[in-house]
Amino acid sequence: MNPFLSRRTALQAAGATVLAAGLSGLPATAARADDGNAAPKLITYPRPSTMPTNTSFKVRVRSAPDGDWQTLDIWRPQLEEINPATGSGKVYNSSMVYFDFQGSAEIEVTYLKGGTTKARVRPDALGVKPELLGDTLRFTLDEPRDVVVQINDEIFDCLHVLTNHIDPNPPSADDPDVLYLGPGVHTVTGNVLNVPSGKTLYLAGGAVLSAQVYFKDVEKAAVTGRGVIASPYNGILCEGSRNIRIEDVIVLNPRGGYVTTVGESQNVHFGRLRGFSSRGNGDGIDIFSSSSVVIDGCFLRNSDDCIAIYAHRWDYYGDTTEITVQNCTLWADVAHPVNVGTHGNTDAPEVIENLVFKNLDILDHREPQMNYQGCIALNPGDSNLVKNVRLEDVRIEDFRWGQVLNMRVMYNTKYNTSVGRGIEDVYIKNLTYTGTHANPSVFVGYDEEHAIRNVTFENLVVNGRVIADSMQKPKWYLTTDAIQWYYNEHVQNLTFLTTAEAEAAAAS
Repeated sequence: MNPFLSRRTALQAAGATVLAAGLSGLPATAARADDGNAAPKLITYPRPSTMPTNTSFKVRVRSAPDGDWQTLDIWRPQLEEINPATGSGKVYNSSMVYFDFQGSAEIEVTYLKGGTTKARVRPDALGVKPELLGDTLRFTLDEPRDVVVQINDEIFDCLHVLTNHIDPNPPSADDPDVLYLGPGVHTVTGNVLNVPSGKTLYLAGGAVLSAQVYFKDVEKAAVTGRGVIASPYNGILCEGSRNIRIEDVIVLNPRGGYVTTVGESQNVHFGRLRGFSSRGNGDGIDIFSSSSVVIDGCFLRNSDDCIAIYAHRWDYYGDTTEITVQNCTLWADVAHPVNVGTHGNTDAPEVIENLVFKNLDILDHREPQMNYQGCIALNPGDSNLVKNVRLEDVRIEDFRWGQVLNMRVMYNTKYNTSVGRGIEDVYIKNLTYTGTHANPSVFVGYDEEHAIRNVTFENLVVNGRVIADSMQKPKWYLTTDAIQWYYNEHVQNLTFLTTAEAEAAAAS
């Protein structure tokens, strides 16, 4: 096991000011409160001078409506775009800021390159309409949200604004159950920091850990805080563990592997994890042969699948069950925002079941390869059976290249050694897509024995139009013809209902 930074080492790295702040329970960078006894309303954090920055934006923030303006340090996430003619990836520098607040926060963004003609704050569903004054725009957040500010429709030269509630009880630096890292850059021998059972790794705001965080065969452990993980490998790796919390930290530009991998683990909770990646196979959160995993309030922008849910791969074996993904914002510069089912165990077939995806904003999807399209893809291979899946309140904004949905029972010989067993019992409620770039969604069973069974849509809305079997259309048309989707003869019981029809059916 690689040695930890001791608490004393961590405190020395943080410096005397941060030590005093940690002992008082308030971050050293807390903004001025209204009076000496009031809790802070706004907390900003420093970027270590050795961490790369970007120069496209100047960003200030204040407690709305009349707090003091504070200039935020700019961080540099990196993002990727695939050239479909060559398959090579081009890496772009982007911009990110983060802070904590309570009440309301007013954000001022100045585009330093100039020439601003329009601005957009995403997700669109938040309804944030910025005030545009030349190259400067202002908008207000009434509660912590993660948003993307785009100038002139720039995809990569944009600003990611990540915000948290103020932590009312940050841990003390001398808590024996806390591995505390203060502001500054921290390294670990071997580039892996192992978190033991019963311990919490806490990254204070402005802290950067240049190492992988590793949970291996442990229980009741966590990584939390307002800091950044900049790992040369997987940002966070959780194997054979249970009762694990991963909350609030930012994983920035891992140079290999995924933002987070969970394998053969149970009761893992992700809360407001943020992750960026720009390398090939740079997934966000990947889950293998695990159960009772909750992914809540996360922002993921990745150069491959944002969230992937599989069974067996590598040294991980077993079913994957009881997975909930909710209140998340997903942006896939390559591949899928959500991908389910590819990897499994042909020799001892496994099940991926009881999946819930709820209240999601999908901002982008760009995938030139037809085999890997779909903002949400259910693609069982390797004798996997995918069943009992519910999607609810999913908002898909117009994306660059791909499909809204892709459900196929697959035998992709690049990754699979057998065909998937099937897809069963999928309920999709309040899915909306607004845009013009989507290729036709597809629903394809492999054969009669490896079919798709029982897929129900309730209140599917495409460009403002409710799609239902009862809608007006030529009687010889399929419902899917109205939106140019396709399903084959190995799809059984595909149904499109209005909300009223679904409620009447449930009441009967």
